[in-house]
Amino acid sequence: MPISLDRMQTTVRLVAVVAVLCAARCGRSTETTTREKPRVKADFVLRNDQTHNKFSRGIKPALRVPSGSVVEAFAHGATGGQFNIKSSDPTDVNMDLVHTLTGPVYVDGAEPGDVLSVELLEIEVGDWGWMALIPKFGVLIDDFSKTKVMKTFVLDKAKNAVDFAKGIRVPLRPFAGVMGVAPDTDEMLDTGPRRANGGNLDDPDLVVGTTVYFPVFAPGALFSIGDPHAPQGLGEVAGTGMEPPMRFVYKVSVIKGGRAIQEVQYETDAYYATAGFATTLEEAVQKATRYMIDYLVVVRGMSREDAYMLCSLAGNLKIAEAVDTPNMLVAMHLPKSIFASSR
Repeated sequence: MPISLDRMQTTVRLVAVVAVLCAARCGRSTETTTREKPRVKADFVLRNDQTHNKFSRGIKPALRVPSGSVVEAFAHGATGGQFNIKSSDPTDVNMDLVHTLTGPVYVDGAEPGDVLSVELLEIEVGDWGWMALIPKFGVLIDDFSKTKVMKTFVLDKAKNAVDFAKGIRVPLRPFAGVMGVAPDTDEMLDTGPRRANGGNLDDPDLVVGTTVYFPVFAPGALFSIGDPHAPQGLGEVAGTGMEPPMRFVYKVSVIKGGRAIQEVQYETDAYYATAGFATTLEEAVQKATRYMIDYLVVVRGMSREDAYMLCSLAGNLKIAEAVDTPNMLVAMHLPKSIFASSR
């Protein structure tokens, strides 16, 4: 027997009422929610105790993987797990544990002259984070030479935000402050300044969906990740961002016979970026611009003159990091939408 439209609409309304009552009884919200995406399946896992805090080709790898592997890595906050949500003194810290990095990962087939591609697939923040003003640290050293302040925060992962103060809510945008490969030296280099191998980039644009390219200087590349931030502004002017523990999932791939790069470069679906480090802003700007010109000449087939003019027309320079002396980092972003073949 056919069901009339009125009867069908009445039935639908009754079902909706029952669903609301059931949700209320069960303590569930009736608001629309986005189903959590399934986690990416990792081929290998690194614990947060498989760490080091220097850059050197002499550091023994914590893991060896074939090219194309997906790695899940757990990382402490910037101090290597020395702080907790009740901590109050940012100087009460063993500096030998600062910037503990998870890794390094030896990638089979990676040799000096190759490029290591690191695709950031998932980044998950912990439940809390901290930030601080530390004497003699930050871009305004003289203004805050004796200031010592530490704040801890509960991170609202459901709303993807942190309440900095009453009425001030900042969205979470998690990324790794330090990512890098081993440099061409047996010397144990401090992780503070960024270098050609990457390191302490502190670039808040290195989020999920970004593929980061590193020039390889040592066999196996020896990639490491750590110093989580969520969020942090461009420049990190006060010396710290939000510093939580974090979980990273990334894919490592070796690129052979391609375009050589001198320093870290990265891209998303929306733009290509080159980065330059230097002890002066002027030199960092020049390096980032030259690297973008190189990209446009080799990849896009442009003359150097046209590439230079296009950088002026559509390239966006950003001070990615200003606080970690002696080197600062400048990145140039070029939107892919300007290229007809990308549309």
